[in-house]
Amino acid sequence: MELKLNRPICFFDLETTGIDVAKDRIVEISILKIFPNGNKESKTWLVNPTVSIPAHATAVHGITNEKVANEPTFKELAGQVYNMIKDADLAGYNSDRFDIPLLAEELLRAEVDFDMKNRVSVDVQTIFHKKEERTLSAALKFYCNQSLENAHSAAADTEATYEILKAQLDRYEDLENDMKALSVFTTRKKSVDFAGFIALNDDGEEIFTFGKHKGALVNDVLDREPGYFGWIQNADFPLYTKKVLTGIKLRKLTNKF
Repeated sequence: MELKLNRPICFFDLETTGIDVAKDRIVEISILKIFPNGNKESKTWLVNPTVSIPAHATAVHGITNEKVANEPTFKELAGQVYNMIKDADLAGYNSDRFDIPLLAEELLRAEVDFDMKNRVSVDVQTIFHKKEERTLSAALKFYCNQSLENAHSAAADTEATYEILKAQLDRYEDLENDMKALSVFTTRKKSVDFAGFIALNDDGEEIFTFGKHKGALVNDVLDREPGYFGWIQNADFPLYTKKVLTGIKLRKLTNKF
């Protein structure tokens, strides 16, 4: 089954220096862009993370410091990456919890004003976990009867994720072949920021999900304790979380007038 698309969708995968969304860096990024007419465009970049790649990370993806020493930094690549995804929805494997948040951090670090306001995301892992609960390699074997060669190669993982989603649509009749519907199905929680520090309550209002103000309305906290905003901005929170909180504060100020 081919995807029913009203706009392009970019399947992408990252290999990184680690799993800390706020601190770790991309060492490889692969993007597979699917257009509504079925055309495809793909690009893979090795990235100099400007920090040392830990041995435990190299053990997973095989990318060494020497391999990326002469590659461009993400800041140098940011324009090309953004131009490829700017008109598209996003999809990946565990992308809602890791790849999209980390990509957002890297783009914001490179002074590219990225957000998800006018796009949806589809996390193929979530469909798999809700339906079967397995790994990427097992998913490819289960849905496509294929073995995943070069696992943890960004290009191989990206292509496998694309093939799995198409096979999932064939297998599950209740899955709608529509990117917005798939985005809703693959959303685990109502987070406002990627990292989950700010979420929506049952009334659709932003609340903090951590610390002393856990469960409290963001607007109420900003009223009662204005310094909390400054503390978050100066603390070690993801850049996208800070961007979202700034947007809430600006909206609040605008509504006063």
